[in-house]
Amino acid sequence: MSDDITAPYAPEALRPPVALEHRVRLEIGARTDIGRVRENNEDKYDFFMPDDDSILASRGAAFIVCDGMGGHEAGQIASELAGKTFLEVYYSHPAEDAAEAAEAAVRAAHRFVTDSGRAIPSRRGMGCTLSALCIVQGRALVAHVGDSRIYRLRGEELTMLTEEHTWVESMVHSGQMERAEAERHPYAHVLLQAIGGEGQVLPQVAWLDLEPGDTFLGCSDGVTNHVPDEGLRQILISHGPSVAAHEAVKAALLDGGRDNATALVVRIAGIDPA
Repeated sequence: MSDDITAPYAPEALRPPVALEHRVRLEIGARTDIGRVRENNEDKYDFFMPDDDSILASRGAAFIVCDGMGGHEAGQIASELAGKTFLEVYYSHPAEDAAEAAEAAVRAAHRFVTDSGRAIPSRRGMGCTLSALCIVQGRALVAHVGDSRIYRLRGEELTMLTEEHTWVESMVHSGQMERAEAERHPYAHVLLQAIGGEGQVLPQVAWLDLEPGDTFLGCSDGVTNHVPDEGLRQILISHGPSVAAHEAVKAALLDGGRDNATALVVRIAGIDPA
């Protein structure tokens, strides 16, 4: 697999055809910003919305947020490679189950970024988070590694759908640390899992139900470090996807913008019989 992935995403012939039963209408907004401190933007968002019914039926539309690490331009490259690789493998994988394809796509992105870091000295140690949301007919699929986040606003209730693959989160889960202490701990953003680096990844992959009006927010920690969940909830309640993405990033910048900030908002405008 080369760095330049330009071939159209298409299912392999081996994948059995799937009937499109639900057509989901989507509204989308996105914004990314370098922030007020960093010299380059290591965040990356990407999405693919196929217009072929057979691909929509089996894989749906995919939305990704990555947050790179590695210094210089390595983190930026890691995010770029991870996003491209995820989309290519997810849409071309022969598995019938989209969740199986998504897990394979995360693992492929991990291998590709790791191999690139080993092969090129200036990229050594690079990596990134990867948080993917796939809207497949009447369901949502989350595939996630790292500490970027995906939220869902349903009505006026905001729920974080992704797990935090950090050292402090493992301490909270084991009962060795309180949540309040974890949030201000100096190791709060030490990752136990990321795309790139040695070892394997164990991505969170989960199906979720979908309702008309659901709004999803994928964002890097450059947003969540500055904007509390209640602030994000109010932004998503008050604005459509495009304005909400801009307002979330704007709020992070107004609070100091110590990191790159990225927000990708997807609203389920309707679910219609196909």
